[in-house]
Amino acid sequence: MAFWSGEKLNERLPALITDGENSIFNPNRVDCAAYTLSIGSEVYISPTIDSNDRESRTISALGPGEAFAIPPGQFAFLITREFVKVPEDAIALISMRAKVKWRGLVNVSGFHVDPGFHGQLTFAVFNAGPSPIHLKQGEAWFLIWYADLDRPTLLGKKDTEPPGMKSDLISGISGGMLSLDGLSSRIDKVELEQKYYSAVAAVLVTLFIGLILLAGGIFLKQRPYTVAPNATPAASRPSLPGPTHKAH
Repeated sequence: MAFWSGEKLNERLPALITDGENSIFNPNRVDCAAYTLSIGSEVYISPTIDSNDRESRTISALGPGEAFAIPPGQFAFLITREFVKVPEDAIALISMRAKVKWRGLVNVSGFHVDPGFHGQLTFAVFNAGPSPIHLKQGEAWFLIWYADLDRPTLLGKKDTEPPGMKSDLISGISGGMLSLDGLSSRIDKVELEQKYYSAVAAVLVTLFIGLILLAGGIFLKQRPYTVAPNATPAASRPSLPGPTHKAH
């Protein structure tokens, strides 16, 4: 199996890179022995666990040059602008450019394109970096290599893929993803709530004790003095004789 050189890409790709009908091959996109593909007009980004639109989020359409961001710890599906064809005597391999991989974007989709394939490529990616990754429609971030088979195969793909992203791709990641960043935020939130409720509880206990002490003081102050029924007033009590002393 021999990979196509840049010269062979220039010879054969004009018939293999189209917009669905007409060739949009650009010789300036030949990068050594690879061809550079660009981001198309559809994107899907998995919602975070705290998102309000987890149930309703779906594939988004992108206008020319429209920007979007993939949060850290989230998956996304990106579709190519170009329709790619792989002839029956070849196989293709796909990846992403190093500059976007260094920012933490990882290709988690398949790494090959079958002989006979014809359609837009969908890249499944994951942001493994610490920050959102900002991209734009039309930016050239994907790479494709072609390699010869030992003979044309009759076992390749037969049908042209319909345009656009398949909706069944997003079902598995549409429920909301809890990233490490989101988990850290949740832990911080729980700790803050615990401190808040502890402070409130301390204030309430202090107020409760203060009210008990205040109520006790008022009760003792207002309680009337009572005399036992059989008690003799001190003024009417007979005085007891003191000790007698004999004169010596």
